[in-house]
Amino acid sequence: MVAVTGPPVGDALADAEPAAFWPDRTPVAPRAPLPGSESADLVVVGAGLTGLWTAVLAKQRDPELDVLVLEAGRVGSGGSARSGGFLSESLTHGLAHGAQLWPAEIGALVELGRRNLREIGEFVESEGIDADLRWCGKTAVATEPHQVGELRDEADLYREHGFPAVFQGAGGVRADLRSDSFRAGLRLPDAGGLVDPAKLVGGLVAAAERLGVRVHERSPVGSVRSRGGGLRLRCPQGTVRARRAVLATNAFPAPLRRLRRRVLPIWDYVLVTEPLSAAAWDSLGWHDRQGVTDSHNLFHYFRPTPDGRILWGGGAAEYYFGGRTAPALAARPEPHRRLATTFFATFPQLEGTRFSHRWGGPIDATTRSTPVFGTALAGRVAYAAGFTGLGVAASRFGGQVVLDLLAGAATERTRCALVRTRPLPYPPEPLRWPLVRATHRALERADAAAGERGRWLRLLDRHGLGLGS
Repeated sequence: MVAVTGPPVGDALADAEPAAFWPDRTPVAPRAPLPGSESADLVVVGAGLTGLWTAVLAKQRDPELDVLVLEAGRVGSGGSARSGGFLSESLTHGLAHGAQLWPAEIGALVELGRRNLREIGEFVESEGIDADLRWCGKTAVATEPHQVGELRDEADLYREHGFPAVFQGAGGVRADLRSDSFRAGLRLPDAGGLVDPAKLVGGLVAAAERLGVRVHERSPVGSVRSRGGGLRLRCPQGTVRARRAVLATNAFPAPLRRLRRRVLPIWDYVLVTEPLSAAAWDSLGWHDRQGVTDSHNLFHYFRPTPDGRILWGGGAAEYYFGGRTAPALAARPEPHRRLATTFFATFPQLEGTRFSHRWGGPIDATTRSTPVFGTALAGRVAYAAGFTGLGVAASRFGGQVVLDLLAGAATERTRCALVRTRPLPYPPEPLRWPLVRATHRALERADAAAGERGRWLRLLDRHGLGLGS
């Protein structure tokens, strides 16, 4: 969406708490740090969704396995509990993207993704996790003329793969969600849903501990090395000996240097409004309360919260030189001012609404916009990273993959090209920063030029590269 001149946003942001809404609303209880040197059959590095799903799945496969989870900060303090909470069926960063990369396998990948969602729902229900999970589908909206035809083609693709898909013209989409910015829509009532990610994280860590998993916070792993047929992981509190390990650090530096070149920490910024009045909701329509994305390269996403607010995020993602992930970058005011300006340009009927929370944080992007999986140290270490913003559900699939890899098992997951092939690595600094900046500028120009991809983007497309796009 292109921001236009609108009302000042300073007042709307004046009282916004610089904190992620979900964990502020439902904090996850703290866990104690590692008490000293320990040992385990399996050590999982990272207590976000990828790490917690891995720990739970490992215990479900083998209840006798001794599993230890080590988290550098707090449980879910990375991208997991501060995400938008969109549950996507896609493992390939969208159906069209997956069909372009792996046309011969896309049917199988669609089925794996849909099964993954079903199993998430079954687990949440069986464990009694109150995560505000709703299977409400999603809507993509066109805000520029060239995007209308693209959405129509995408609707056909979804139908080919068994999804009910409703293409909405301008009248149809505005009857569903009232904004003059929307020229068309693609309503997918059976494609995914929404969840409170902090409640999901809290439910997962509690389920893991009921299964016997040990979880320690404020226990960063500085290195992992092979020693005597096993592994040694170094923490400030001591050394952890393990037979196997899984690295689930995603956007944050992994204790394995080869993985750092595969993942780009791209910063995403988010706002949440105060609770809207009944009259304000009536002015929007939005009867299904589904999640929505626009169709720009640097897209916005938005959704209702269970207590009647709107979460609004995305737009121009940021990369900071050297891949910085310092928490202070979350407080930068300019990304939030841009978001607020575009929010009111999209929904002018909400002028006067104030924002209660503003935050930001890095997400893990790869050059292919799909995850990277692999092993290291003679197969004793496995990793999954690079979910590029769609990890709330796909992280569970990632947990299955890394356990398959550690077991040396040939499964329908490990046989697919998504897992067998790896995205190209990013160049090192100082080359990385100008290349990423150039790519983002090119994406912004394409969004402003009826989608026309210039020479630089066409070159990247030919080589299957995205550089964090």
